[in-house]
Amino acid sequence: MPTSVAADGTDFDGEARGERSDSIRSVERAIDLLQALNRRALSTLHDLHRDTGLPKPTIVRLLRTLEAKGLVAQSSSYGSYHLLGRVKSLSSGFHHEPLVIEVAEEIMIEHTMREGWPLALAMFDFDAMVVRVSTIPYTSLSLLHSTLNMRWAMMSRALGRAYFASCGENERTVIREIIKDSNDPENALVHDPEAMTAMIERGRASGYAMRDPVLDVRSTTLAVPLHQNGRVIASLGITWIAAAMSRDDGIRRFAPQLKELSRAIAEELSSRQEEAPRVPIPLGVSIP
Repeated sequence: MPTSVAADGTDFDGEARGERSDSIRSVERAIDLLQALNRRALSTLHDLHRDTGLPKPTIVRLLRTLEAKGLVAQSSSYGSYHLLGRVKSLSSGFHHEPLVIEVAEEIMIEHTMREGWPLALAMFDFDAMVVRVSTIPYTSLSLLHSTLNMRWAMMSRALGRAYFASCGENERTVIREIIKDSNDPENALVHDPEAMTAMIERGRASGYAMRDPVLDVRSTTLAVPLHQNGRVIASLGITWIAAAMSRDDGIRRFAPQLKELSRAIAEELSSRQEEAPRVPIPLGVSIP
């Protein structure tokens, strides 16, 4: 592609590329600095220089910019810097769900590539479980092209049953109230209290749930709950082709595997959510 040159010989394209490169680098440095500030309650210029490797004059310029945006303030008593509450606006659009997806996806893909069978992670959404992660693209052993964003019924699908059996009694009551007027025949179990109670007890005793076999005789799905901080936040399921493996063989093989995967996802999620240790602010320090 020809280079644009002005009458005075200025290389517009080269100049634009240089400006764009500088802009990107400035953004990267600002992000590095915010992350370093987030590791401590108070950070000196030396702390920030050591953590980021940035020249001190660059750090000062960035700090002045962040101060002007109301994200950072300097402590007059100690000559240190700290984040202000306004920095939370940077994460106001980030919710729990994307982090669960981010953590689970890598673990699930690794399992499917090793075992061959597709996995799905689903989260509760009003009256159904919605598939947020699917590993079907990583295997040929699936009867469906995709299940991503599909809604599965609470009373008949393994993903729904695993979640429903494991959630707290108050949440279960709310879900029952929501789906009791559902026209979906897959939720008919909600009108049979004895059968529903038996389904809950089986799920809680075994730690897994199975899809109603009459829905599709070609395959079988087993699901387990995913817990975080003492409550269920999602369900994790595996589907295999019935002709390749019996229901009982699949349970013996996959129930322990899925429980272990669920624990691994929960542990990784917890580690990602833990805040780095913060340096305590000495008593009497005035923080503007």
